Amino acid sequence: MMILVIGGSGSGKSSYAEEVVCSIFEEDMKKYYVATMQIFDEEGRKKVERHRKLRSGKGFLTIEQPRSIGRSIEKMDAGRKTVLLECISNLTANEMFAGETPKLEMQVVQSVISGLEQLRKNTTNLVVVSNNVFEDGIIYDRTIMDYIHAMGEINQRLAAMADQVVEVVVGIPVVMKQ
Repeated sequence: MMILVIGGSGSGKSSYAEEVVCSIFEEDMKKYYVATMQIFDEEGRKKVERHRKLRSGKGFLTIEQPRSIGRSIEKMDAGRKTVLLECISNLTANEMFAGETPKLEMQVVQSVISGLEQLRKNTTNLVVVSNNVFEDGIIYDRTIMDYIHAMGEINQRLAAMADQVVEVVVGIPVVMKQ
């Protein structure tokens, strides 16, 4: 089963996604948290620490995988597993801006979707967290707009792949696809 949890910054989507994972987790499974954020500054460190505290005591095995998300499977034990992937916006940025010049939008979309398809095939349950895009109505420079368009395309493809899509708005989960 695959569940996409989407929402704006600070919407409560991470907490909700963790609750979902804990509710669908079964005793004969491993529970993994696949973290995609690269830490560049104090704000990033604080955010990671806050998420670690949220997960504390919930039995997650953490895998740091900022790019090439399909390779996270190599770091997991065989057998049944439930995976929480946090989050698509970081993964997309990491893939797009990894080199000297940004990768092309569709190249990034294909890379992210391909990796997620691998994860989905090799997990019992996959809960994916992503961010809403295009909500501020601002037109940015070409590079940022390419990133935003890539996020939009990835979110649409993930929604199509997912068995369930939930948008979290001010802490309230709204089921978009069941």
